[in-house]
Amino acid sequence: MIRFLLIALAVVLALPSALPLAAQDKLPPAPYAYRQLADPAQEAKAHALMQTLRCLQCQGQSITDSDAPIAGDMRHQVRVRIEAGVEPEAIRAQLIESYGDYVSYAPVVNALTWPLFAIPVLLVLVIGVVLRRRLTTRSA
Repeated sequence: MIRFLLIALAVVLALPSALPLAAQDKLPPAPYAYRQLADPAQEAKAHALMQTLRCLQCQGQSITDSDAPIAGDMRHQVRVRIEAGVEPEAIRAQLIESYGDYVSYAPVVNALTWPLFAIPVLLVLVIGVVLRRRLTTRSA
């Protein structure tokens, strides 16, 4: 019975390490994932936009720097839309709508995110007031 429990425990512990292998993408990369646009001006626009978009899988890299399949798909989407004449801000808005605010390195202030911008300012003000009171009470 103990032997069975040890084997079951080993299988349960080994399973999470095997799941990423089963999740590998079998599809070939999108056509514009690694190929640049023919027009250098359009490619410059696409590259500038891709530098401001975060890879959802890597989370620390832009889609330009990432080799993750989702980053390749996002590069493809950006290049195809730039080639079609869509403005970069419209593309950014479409990607934010599809993937959420996290995809953009340029955060947007809205009803959900304003505390993230306000709290550091409030903390600095509170620290300033506390320091001022302490320094003025010591000198008096």
